[in-house]
Amino acid sequence: MIRCDNGPENISGLIQAWAARCGIQLDYIQPGKPQQNAYVERFNRTVRYEWLSQYYWTNLEEVRLFATQWMYHYNHYRPNMALDGFTPKQRLAMAA
Repeated sequence: MIRCDNGPENISGLIQAWAARCGIQLDYIQPGKPQQNAYVERFNRTVRYEWLSQYYWTNLEEVRLFATQWMYHYNHYRPNMALDGFTPKQRLAMAA
């Protein structure tokens, strides 16, 4: 199951057909209730404001490379206050 909002990218026939072919159920939040999908909404806001809108991109490959580097830094070096100041990688190692 994928929980998503009712944006045009998520309600298109192509995404619905893809999900059906893959045996994935799309679970839509109620319109006007972004808090029902708060994790994704927070991630989208972070991506939008921390890097996507702050740079001039020349092509999609450049965006993909930057996104990969950003996620690596986020998970390996950036302390997360929700994880008591540890990085996600450190917290995962503690759980093992």
